[in-house]
Amino acid sequence: MRVSIAGSGYVGLVSGAGLSDVGHHVVCMDIDDARVEGLKNGIVPIFEPGLEKMLKNNFSQGRLEFTTSIARAVDHAEILFIAVGTPPDEDGSADLSHVLAVAAGIGEHLDKPLLVVVKSTVPVGTCQKVGETISAKLQERGVDIDFSVASNPEFLKEGAAIADFMKPDRIVIGVDNENSESLLRELYTPFNRNHQKLLCMDVRSSELTKYAANAMLATKISLMNELSNVAAHVGADIEHVRNGIGSDPRIGYSFIYPGAGYGGSCFPKDVRALEHTARASGYEAELLKAVESVNNRQKHKPFEILSRHFGGNLDGLTVALWGLSFKPNTDDMREAPSLYLVDSILAAGGSVLAHDPEAAAEAMRLFGDRPGFNVIDDPYKAAEGADALVLITEWKLYWAPDFDRLKREMKQSVIVDGRNIWSPEVVRHRGITYYSIGRP
Repeated sequence: MRVSIAGSGYVGLVSGAGLSDVGHHVVCMDIDDARVEGLKNGIVPIFEPGLEKMLKNNFSQGRLEFTTSIARAVDHAEILFIAVGTPPDEDGSADLSHVLAVAAGIGEHLDKPLLVVVKSTVPVGTCQKVGETISAKLQERGVDIDFSVASNPEFLKEGAAIADFMKPDRIVIGVDNENSESLLRELYTPFNRNHQKLLCMDVRSSELTKYAANAMLATKISLMNELSNVAAHVGADIEHVRNGIGSDPRIGYSFIYPGAGYGGSCFPKDVRALEHTARASGYEAELLKAVESVNNRQKHKPFEILSRHFGGNLDGLTVALWGLSFKPNTDDMREAPSLYLVDSILAAGGSVLAHDPEAAAEAMRLFGDRPGFNVIDDPYKAAEGADALVLITEWKLYWAPDFDRLKREMKQSVIVDGRNIWSPEVVRHRGITYYSIGRP
């Protein structure tokens, strides 16, 4: 099928790679000239395991192309996906300006029937606005061309997005006519070979499904972090509690790991946007407010532990930081707990030597001009001479460190495990002062 995707960011590139890999002819469009030229030359602007190889392969085979022309994208497509960003506005709502700009561009160039599919994460009612915007442009041109707008939210996990797209657990589509459903069923046929994964519903339910999924997962994380704080106050071990409740199949083990809070481009933004959507419709979503409040507080927990250990005075101290991205297998630092920790340490007069296998460049872009911050290319060199080490992102290379070496090379052997990946007994046996989240 002939597919165009407006937006060559995370969702657009993964979708373009996946759809072209099964044989569809895909045009990825973006207004960023430098990004498009880079993609044509094999330069992928984000880190996602497996993405670069898939993009290069399908580009070389002629199934995938990149352009800055919305006219080219509209002319090529029988299905056009909108996959541009929806950053948060000051009031927490989703900024739809990029989505509606694409819709306007479609209306300006449309000359044949088209199915427009909104894949961006958007509030309920956005597909209707997209349709109205396209219709207004067609009316200005004095033409009447048939088109439909459908919803097809993405459920991609950063760090595992290629696997999620190629082997999805569900494909949600929201449509208002049989032709739209038929086109999307045909498009996704290669992904349904094992069993039927496509869930067809009305457009508004589809739009809400994405927000509901992220809000549910964020709620599990915040509840577990709240329980970890309770455990710390009553002398319980949250890891024992986690195993005790996770063994209940109604709860399960996914997303009940205590830590330093969630970050990234989805959970924080989507929880706020859903809460705003509820409020705009006349309902106060108190639980969503609490989820965000608990998460914001939890991001300060590692610094609170450090400050308490050093009697509230970090002036002149050096803290080694292992992990900068908001989760492993990505270079994304948007709303990462590391941002809060670095800011707090520098504000307290301390310095930070950080290590991350993928997010070093992004960290230098954010903090490179701040005195006292630097990124080191070796985790042990980052810890050498440090007064404390904080683990904030659970990259696999951190799971089994040489604690004896850390004990020898650190100035003060203090470790804060912000993800509870190390055994307190093992670390303390080396003579290291060890703190974690919700454990004695």
